[in-house]
Amino acid sequence: MLLHALRLHRLVARPATRNARHFSTTPVNKISLHSLTVNPKSESEGLSKPEHAVISTFDLFSIGVGPSSSHTVGPMRAGKIFINDLLELDMLEKVRTIKITLHHTPQAILLGLEGSDPETIDTGTIEPRYAAILETKILLLGGRHRITYNMDHDMLWRWDQVLKTHPNGMRFSCFDSDGNLLATNEYFRYSIHYLSRTALRGLLSVGGGFVVNDKTKVDENLFYKGVDKRVVHGARLHQHTSGVPLLPPVDGEDAPPLDDDLPPYPFKSGDSLLNLTRTHNMTIAQIVYDNEKSFGLADDEIHDKLMRIWSVMDECIRNGVHTTETTLPGRLRLRRRAPMLYRRLMRGFYPGLAMPRSVPAIESGDSRAHGVIDAPFDDAPPDTPDGGRAGGSHGSASGALFKQRQARATRVVGKFDHAMLPEPPRKTMIPAMDFLSAYAIAVNEVNASGGRIVTSPTNGAAGVIPAVLKYIIEFVSDDPEKSVKTFLLTAAAIGMLFKRGSTISAAEGGCQAEVGVACSMASAGFAACMGASPETVLQAAEIGIEHNLGLTCDPIDGLVQVPCIERNSLGAVKAVTAAQLSMAADGVYSVTLDEAIEAMRLTAADMSVKYKETSLSGLATTVKIPLTVPAC
Repeated sequence: MLLHALRLHRLVARPATRNARHFSTTPVNKISLHSLTVNPKSESEGLSKPEHAVISTFDLFSIGVGPSSSHTVGPMRAGKIFINDLLELDMLEKVRTIKITLHHTPQAILLGLEGSDPETIDTGTIEPRYAAILETKILLLGGRHRITYNMDHDMLWRWDQVLKTHPNGMRFSCFDSDGNLLATNEYFRYSIHYLSRTALRGLLSVGGGFVVNDKTKVDENLFYKGVDKRVVHGARLHQHTSGVPLLPPVDGEDAPPLDDDLPPYPFKSGDSLLNLTRTHNMTIAQIVYDNEKSFGLADDEIHDKLMRIWSVMDECIRNGVHTTETTLPGRLRLRRRAPMLYRRLMRGFYPGLAMPRSVPAIESGDSRAHGVIDAPFDDAPPDTPDGGRAGGSHGSASGALFKQRQARATRVVGKFDHAMLPEPPRKTMIPAMDFLSAYAIAVNEVNASGGRIVTSPTNGAAGVIPAVLKYIIEFVSDDPEKSVKTFLLTAAAIGMLFKRGSTISAAEGGCQAEVGVACSMASAGFAACMGASPETVLQAAEIGIEHNLGLTCDPIDGLVQVPCIERNSLGAVKAVTAAQLSMAADGVYSVTLDEAIEAMRLTAADMSVKYKETSLSGLATTVKIPLTVPAC
């Protein structure tokens, strides 16, 4: 959520050197990072948890750019928020230097400082603009104020430190022409539920593109996405507890609204959500829909927003399966597979999409053992020199190469004079699984290449929900628009429960918090579109997360590629399987969704930081590729 009342005017100008490695990091009127304290008033003393699960559907599903919601979407928003606050305080024109301290990629931050937004930025301009900043050493703050920016001096990397509050921390500090500190803001995530009112004011990218500051210090999960909080309904800015604001207003600011500002159907757990559906005879999608209306959205606005989200998802799949690019960015040179997978699936349906090859078996041998591979003409060779990591020439094979591939026989491993004859290779199509995999891989390859995606609920897990929804639209639904709305609203309810009760940030919970949560959300959405009862929908969500508990985040080379892309494919297949299992269970189950969410929270707390998006263990270290500065 982007709560951005940084209140920079409370900072007092102070002298500071221009050297990035020595500028002051403890601004006046702010306490240091190490002074964070837990609010001593616990729930047992009367401080109950907030009464609503949090956010809007359109906070959970937001349009952004790849490859990482924590390292791309959130930081870009944070940079824009910082600049907008300077504009509001008439300080922007005084800025001559900006110093940035961070752990991850600078591209998104710099473009955010230039006023770009992840939802509207032309993804094709990101790399050229970043290259131009490096070359010209010019940064156009807010798209209007030109300053000199030297990456070597003005950006301080902290690879040797993990910030105590959260690994995705960053700090912005701006200075005038005399080197005086004008304003600074530290961006952190609070992983503890209750902090004192004197806690550090700052923001942090926490996964899913959310950025938080002291306004959300009561709980990680009270968030909204946006730049201007003045246009956001009060129920999305504050959580409540029994009609009393959780904390008193700060420094004379307006007090948070009371419970009369809550949505009509507030819920804080799976059980409370089920009780609402029973009491009011409503589906989960109807509950969330009416809550959205209470935020000031008209029926046609909700419809348009939901269809816009789906259109971006659908366009992402289309771009992924029809791209002419053969490899993904980064040193892995990972081969794109979505185009080949999709062509193979469409063979026989639309001949123009894939040219099938049909060559008779070699006569002088067993046809089972020596038949040729039946595959589209542009499939990549199975034995590329780099073991399949680098791409072949998709769609550009010459006639000679085409004939050569026609004549190549399938290699069978095993002896033919043995009592146990070997099995010849064959390609078996299981349409549901294959389409789900192709769709999910397409989305995540677009994400890995910096394309436009929908955080679902994060970038790293952006392929699961679109893949399952696309399958419903193409193969199940008789009313696509109704299915889109039912699916997304139901999935959003589940995402809200996870965001309130645990986390959707891999930096805090590992990949169980991203692909695991996406799988749970998609399971619920699928079951809802099948007409399942709310109890069955929540059971589907529980099965979806239960079999992802403990899933680590250990991306190779720091890239959102391996194992992330394939993991989304498996997450989509698991989601449909979970929904099918729940619908076949006849209401008999042993574990509730609330219990599974709590289990995920405890698992995340116990998980070593090495398995939380840091690339410090697991596949990131066993695969022998030297690490470099992540390109995510």
